[in-house]
Amino acid sequence: MWYSMARYTSGIDMNTEKLQKEYLPLTETAYYVLISLNEPRHGYGIMQHVEKLTGGRIKIGAGTMYGSLSRMEKEGLITSVAEENRKKIYKISEKGKTLLKLEITRLEELLEHGKSEMGNSA
Repeated sequence: MWYSMARYTSGIDMNTEKLQKEYLPLTETAYYVLISLNEPRHGYGIMQHVEKLTGGRIKIGAGTMYGSLSRMEKEGLITSVAEENRKKIYKISEKGKTLLKLEITRLEELLEHGKSEMGNSA
């Protein structure tokens, strides 16, 4: 990886290291889906939440959304918690939360480096 893994790997177990190698960096879509699922939501609710959260900058299409949800559920990053009116409701899993925390740490490092190199004018 092009960023320092030392910050992420000190004092973590092999499962966390495996998560990093398999998933980081997250795509914007995956990142926003995971943060949206801190509260239970169905796919369309996630799409609306992401669009609102990003001020319309990111609009996730239905195909992308349901493909992502299917993959994330299969990989254990999210779990289905209910079904209402034929809509599956999802929530982030503990594995997904761990991955999201790792990604936030990585993004904070990127921001820190950018600000440092730009003389805090960024």
